[in-house]
Amino acid sequence: MKRLLVIVLLLATSALARNITEKDLFKFVWVADPQLSPDGSQIAFVRVTVNEKKDRYDTELWLMPTTPGAAARRLTNGPGDSSPRWSRDGKMLAFLRASDGKSQIYLLRRDGGEPQALTSFARPISSIDWSPADNTIAFTASTKPEDLEKKKDGEEEHVSDVRVINQAVYRFNGRGYNDATRHAHIWTIAAAEDAKPKQLTSGEFDEQDVQWAPDGSRLYFTSTHVREPYYDERANALYSVPAGGGEAVKVVDAEINVNSYAPSPDGKWIAFSGTPAKPVLSHSQSDLYVVAATPGAAPKNLTASFDNDVMSGVGGDQRAPRAGRGARPTWSGNAVIVTVAEEGRVNLKRIDAASGRVEAWTNGKQDIQSFDMAGGKTVALLSTPTMIGDLFLVGSDGAFTRLTNVNAKLFDEVKLTEPDELWLTSFDGKKIETWVQKPPDFDPAKKYPLILNIHGGPHSAYGYTFDHEFQWMAAKGYVVVYPNPRGSTSYGQEFANVIQYHYPGDDFKDLMAAVDAVIAKGSIDAKKLCVTGGSGGGLLTNWVITQTDRFAAAASQRDIADWATFWYTADFTLFQPTWFHKAPFEDAEDFRARSPITYIDRVKTPLMLIEGEADYRTPPAAGGEMMFRALKYRHVPAVMVRFPDESHELSRSGKPWHRVERLQHIVGWFDYWVMGKGNAQYEMGLRSR
Repeated sequence: MKRLLVIVLLLATSALARNITEKDLFKFVWVADPQLSPDGSQIAFVRVTVNEKKDRYDTELWLMPTTPGAAARRLTNGPGDSSPRWSRDGKMLAFLRASDGKSQIYLLRRDGGEPQALTSFARPISSIDWSPADNTIAFTASTKPEDLEKKKDGEEEHVSDVRVINQAVYRFNGRGYNDATRHAHIWTIAAAEDAKPKQLTSGEFDEQDVQWAPDGSRLYFTSTHVREPYYDERANALYSVPAGGGEAVKVVDAEINVNSYAPSPDGKWIAFSGTPAKPVLSHSQSDLYVVAATPGAAPKNLTASFDNDVMSGVGGDQRAPRAGRGARPTWSGNAVIVTVAEEGRVNLKRIDAASGRVEAWTNGKQDIQSFDMAGGKTVALLSTPTMIGDLFLVGSDGAFTRLTNVNAKLFDEVKLTEPDELWLTSFDGKKIETWVQKPPDFDPAKKYPLILNIHGGPHSAYGYTFDHEFQWMAAKGYVVVYPNPRGSTSYGQEFANVIQYHYPGDDFKDLMAAVDAVIAKGSIDAKKLCVTGGSGGGLLTNWVITQTDRFAAAASQRDIADWATFWYTADFTLFQPTWFHKAPFEDAEDFRARSPITYIDRVKTPLMLIEGEADYRTPPAAGGEMMFRALKYRHVPAVMVRFPDESHELSRSGKPWHRVERLQHIVGWFDYWVMGKGNAQYEMGLRSR
C-alpha cells in the first residue's frame, strides 16, 4: 500500500510539472571554480546567479564540507567575487573582488570575519597563487609602477584615447582593443596589512597563469616571447623566474604550444597539455607531456598514441557565465589526472607519467567541466543534459557521490528530458553521432517541426551537457537535432582535421544525413524544417540555405558570409595555412568558392540574422550585414536582430535579458514561418507585394 502511494504521488508530481521557459534562465544557479582545502575537508566555490533587475550576473563565494548531505554556507556577499584560492595551511582564502571592472585581491579567514583588501591597483588583477610558505601571493596585472604613485591635486595628465595600431592583431573578442603600452606582468605581495607589491617581470610581452614552484624558489608562467607571432609557428612557452626577481628562463624549449600545466609535488617534473606548432593543421589534437623542471629539458609526449584530445571538453550554453575556470592536469602519485572528451562524453583519466599508459577513471554520459584534488579527495563539477552543473566527490573506483543540488527547487517544477543518441553513416562511410531532443510530451503518432542546430568552432563538439536552448526549443514543440559532423572534436585527429581546406563542404552532407535519419524514423513534418547555428554554425547555416531549399526558415547567428572580408576583419589572423592555403588576394577563387554570399542568388529560405554589435570574432560586416542586404535586394524575407554591446559570447555569457531575447527571436522566427504565428516586429514597415 505504501509503495502504491509513493507511485501515485510521483505521478501527481510529474503531472504538475511545467515545461521549461526561456525566462527560467533568470532562476538558474551555476557553480564555478571548486577549490578543495589542503586537508580535503572543505570546498570553496563560486556561486553565480542572475540579478534580473540589474541585468547582470552576481558572484559570491560559498563553502561546504566534503561530507555528503552537509549544507553549504555563504562566505561573501559579492556581487563580483571569484577565484577562491586556499593558503597552503588552509587557514586563509585569497580571492578576487571586482568593482568598476577592477578586480583586486582580498583575504578572508576560514573561521570567519570580514574580507580585507590586499591590493588597490589601477588595473584588474588575475591569476593569483599562494607561495608554499603562505606569506606571499603571486599574481599578474597590467598595472605600471607609476600607476601606484599617488597624484597630487591638479597633477593628472591628459591621457589620449587615440589608438596607434601597427599590428595585425589589435583587438580581441570580449576584451576589446589591445593597449600596446601595457602588458600583463608578474607581481608578488606579502599577505599582510599595508604590504607593498613587487613587480618581478617587465618588458613587451604578456605573462599568464602564474604558479609557484613547490619549494618556493621560482615562479612558473606561460608567455609568447616573440613579436607578431602570427607570422610563423612560434609557440606559447613555459618559463620560470626567480621568486625574488631576475632573468626569466624558458623551461619548455620546443615547438609546442603550452596550455595548462602543473608542477609535480616534489618539484622535479612538470606536466602540461599542449599542441605541436608544426605541421600547421586546421585542428591540432592536444596531448599530455611531461618535462624535467630543468631549463632546456626535452619534453616527453605521453599520449602520442592516444587518439583523442587531452584536457578538452564539449560545448553547451550553460557553463558558468562568470568566474568559470577550466581544469588543469593534476598529479596523483606517479600518474597525472586529466579530462578527456570522447564521443560527446567528458571523463577523467589517469595517465602514467613514466609509461604513458592511459587508464579510465570515470565513465558515463556526462561533462566533467572542472575538478580539483587535495587531502586524498577529488571533487568534480559535473553537468548532464538534465543538470546544469553540481559538485560530486569522485571515489577511487570512479563512483560519484553528489554534494550539491543548486537547481533542485527549479528543476522540481519543470519537465526535463534526456536526448536520444543516434549514430548514422554519412555518404562516404564516416560514422556521425547526433542527438535528438524531443518535446516533453512527445507522441510518436504526431508530426513535429524540426530544428537542425549546428555547433560552431568548427573544432568543437556537442555532447552530454546541459543546453537550455535545446530543452526550451523542444518544450516549444520542436524536435531538435544537434549533430557532430566531420570537423568536430572528441572523435580523433583525422576526423577533426579532415575539413582542412574543405570548410564548408562535406560537413554539410553530414548535417543533411542527420536530418534524413531523423525524418526516416517518422514523426517529423518534412515541410516544417528549420535550421540555426552560431559562429561556425552560422557560416554553415548560411551555406545550408545556399545549397538546398528544403528548410522553411533559418536563423544564422554570429555568422560568416564572405571569407575574404572575414580574413581582413576578424580579431585573429589566418596568416598561417590553417583553413586556407593563401591570402584572399593570392587565391581569390578559393575564398569565393567557399563563401555563402557567392551563392546568394540561390537562397529562397527566409533568414534571420542574429548579430552582436561588439563581436570582433565574426564582425557583422563580414556576415549578417552582407546576407541581410543581399537578400533584401532580392526580395527574399530577411530580418536582422542586433544586440548592443554584445560580443561573440552572446549565447553563453551575454547579458541575461539579451540571452532570453535571443531565444525568443529565434523561435519566434520559426514560429512565424512554420507554425503560422504572426509577429508584428517582423512585418512592420515592409512594402506589401
